[in-house]
Formats: sequence, structure tokens, C-alpha cells
Amino acid sequence: MRKLVYYVAVSVDGFIAGPSGEFDFYPGAPDMAQHQLDEYPETIPVQGRPQLGLTDTPNKHFDTVLMGLGAYRPGLDAGIPSPYPHLEQYVVSSTLPGVDDPAVHLVRADPLGLVRELKQRPGSGDLWLCGGGRLAAELLPEIDELVFKRYPVVAGGGIPAFAGPLRPRPFAPVETLTFSHGGTVTTYRPAG
Repeated sequence: MRKLVYYVAVSVDGFIAGPSGEFDFYPGAPDMAQHQLDEYPETIPVQGRPQLGLTDTPNKHFDTVLMGLGAYRPGLDAGIPSPYPHLEQYVVSSTLPGVDDPAVHLVRADPLGLVRELKQRPGSGDLWLCGGGRLAAELLPEIDELVFKRYPVVAGGGIPAFAGPLRPRPFAPVETLTFSHGGTVTTYRPAG
């Protein structure tokens, strides 16, 4: 069965973006960026792929992406209604009036049911939950793996990695990679 993987950038204090969706405060490190290009090339949106030499690069982990409106909005605001055309794309939103690209599926309700259905479908890769925090909290029971790119910065406020009610679910780290600026990529799987 396919897995749902929450692969996301996060600050030391657990925020995935600032209060208005900002993410430009994450300090860069060439070795961390190269890790993403080498290991998760499919997580680079369409507008950055040609400059990075990823135009024809095959997907390594994911064939499907799930986004909340906050994760989808930056591309939409830049005039890019299909940010990941190399993946099957789902946007979960009850307020978005519609999408302007037939390759993007708008999901208005029951994201848990959607994920359970997608996990049963055949596919060439796993499901990537790229954000946001409310969607992650709603999908927590179905998350099979966390891959947190933790940057050495305190945001002080913003959108938390999980924005929902208190529902503790234990995860155990299975791998941590450390990069030149002190940032890490840690993979967690459900404990127990």
C-alpha cells in the first residue's frame, strides 16, 4: 500500500511558514538544497525545474501531492495553477472557488477519505503531503512518515506544522542527516 508522507520545511519552534505564509526566512545551505534536488526532485515546483536541470528528472518518492489552500496559494498568486504537473495534484479547500487547470483536483470535503482511497490505488510512488498545518492535523491518523527539513531558525509565530486539536500520536526518528548550517532532515515513523 502507498504511504502518506508529510515532507515539509519547519523552523526550530515548529512553524512551516510565517503568519501570512512567508517562508523566505529559512536560512539556506548548499548541501541541504542539494540533498533535496538529489533525493526529492519531484518536490521542486514547475517554475524552478528548468533552472535546476530537473525538466526530465524522474520522480523518486512521490507520484501524488496533496496541498491545503495555503500551500497551493503561492503558485496560484504567481499565475501557476498547476505547480506540480509531474505529479497527480489535489488541493483540499472548502473556500477556493475552483481551479483553472484540469490537472489539479479540488477536494472540498473528507480529505481522510480521499487519502484512504488514494492509498489503495495502484501508483508508482507515495503520496506527498506538502502542507499546510490544518490539513496535516486533519490527516494525522493517516500519516505514515514525517520527513522534517528542520532549519536552524526560530520563527516566533506563524503556521504550525500541525494546526488542530490536541491528539498526541507518537513517532520515532529513524534517520537524521545534518547539514553545514546546522539544519537537519529527520525521518520519523509511527512508534509502537
